[in-house]
Amino acid sequence: MTFLDATDWQERIFSGGWVKGAGEPYDSTEPATGKTLGRVGAATSADLDRAVTHAEQAQRAWAAIPYVERAQVLRRAAALFETHQTELSEWIMRESGALRPFADLQTSNGAAEECYEAAALASAPYGEVFRSVETRLSFSRRRPVGVVGVISPFNAPMVLAMRAVAPALALGNAVVLKPDPRTAICGGVTIARVFEEAGLPDGLLHVLSGGADVGAALVNHPLVPVIAFTGSTAAGKAIATAAAQRLKRVHLELGGNSALIVLDDADLDKAVSAGAFGSFNHSGQICMASSRHLVHASVAEEYTARLAEHADALAVGDPMTGTVLMGPMIDEGQLQATHAIVSDSLAAGARLAAGGTHDGLFYRPTVLANVPLTARAYAEEIFGPVAPVVAFHDLDEAARLASGTAYGLSLGILTRDVAKGLALADRIPSGLVHINDQTINDEATVPFGGVGDSGNGSRHGGTLANLEAFTEQQWVTVRHEIPDYPF
Repeated sequence: MTFLDATDWQERIFSGGWVKGAGEPYDSTEPATGKTLGRVGAATSADLDRAVTHAEQAQRAWAAIPYVERAQVLRRAAALFETHQTELSEWIMRESGALRPFADLQTSNGAAEECYEAAALASAPYGEVFRSVETRLSFSRRRPVGVVGVISPFNAPMVLAMRAVAPALALGNAVVLKPDPRTAICGGVTIARVFEEAGLPDGLLHVLSGGADVGAALVNHPLVPVIAFTGSTAAGKAIATAAAQRLKRVHLELGGNSALIVLDDADLDKAVSAGAFGSFNHSGQICMASSRHLVHASVAEEYTARLAEHADALAVGDPMTGTVLMGPMIDEGQLQATHAIVSDSLAAGARLAAGGTHDGLFYRPTVLANVPLTARAYAEEIFGPVAPVVAFHDLDEAARLASGTAYGLSLGILTRDVAKGLALADRIPSGLVHINDQTINDEATVPFGGVGDSGNGSRHGGTLANLEAFTEQQWVTVRHEIPDYPF
């Protein structure tokens, strides 16, 4: 029997156990082969309402238990992610098209670490003692918000859900998770099974796969005061607008058009390798992907040629073979959207240095040279394996180009002069900055998020940000006796 025994979860949602949802079950498809992986249960807005009501009731008892008991559940969950890494990683590989290193990054190195950090978060100091002009004890304490709604994406479905699920639970909240329908098994069923096995009390985690109507019901539900969303900028703006009507807090990690700046003194061999990884890892379907390669004019031509050689040499195919460096795109819609950006950019004057073709859902890693600043590949988030290269002549131009976007998620600067790199980074708005590295980096111990159209800042990750994200701060005063008032 496997950890994800199909008899438990097929055609079911996780809400007070494995139950039938009111929605129509659907097939989860392996993008690399087109094979059906399983039948996923689907929820409706009515299921969502019942789940939130159940979660709200269960949360009160969970918040009241000693923090060590919550920490124990999180530590058991972490151990389960590690113990069953091989099986869980294979589900990620098959359902999302990830390579094994990226899948493993989401299990033992991602979800498990999120749980370990969350277990420690349960015992973190949670208040301050204030001075007061009155004769009283004055202090603050952090209280769980209640029910946290989590809406997660398809591209890194397990870890991008767990970075909200784990700290929210550790701090005494209940969670309702809506995974992307395309990755509802590896980004939903797996998480439900882990916490079920870890002994999380009933009703504290609900996993409801479904369409946009379920997500909208979660955002609009009056008993869900906090929403953690990872996804597109357009969807994030719609969620923020809806949440504002109910004065909800929203933690938005959205799209990116991140710049990788290559200065003229950079080690070109390493720079090209880093640039290829930043653009082509997981077929470019990563919000932090290196979406614009800004390269000093003195080395731009050589950098482009070498990057194209890397792209042409990359083996693309089924991740389960273990012999490729890039897998499929998630579905036909994502592939066609990427190809349209490439085609439109070529029509606008860009030169195709590598790629630009596909076989089924396998899109060749693509390098575009001489990209006009008005071309879609430069101006928009691509979310596909495309590396547009643009030359700059001095640091002022590099800063202007890198800043010339509505996004502000990640920034990479490659140079032998670290001080110069840091000074350049100070001129470019970005939530994340990496000197001498490409733009894709994330750890459970750090606040994560972008600015501008990339989100509303580093909203969770690390102790302080997670406390801010998933608790409310309450002011408390205590007097020895009731004071006399002149009324």
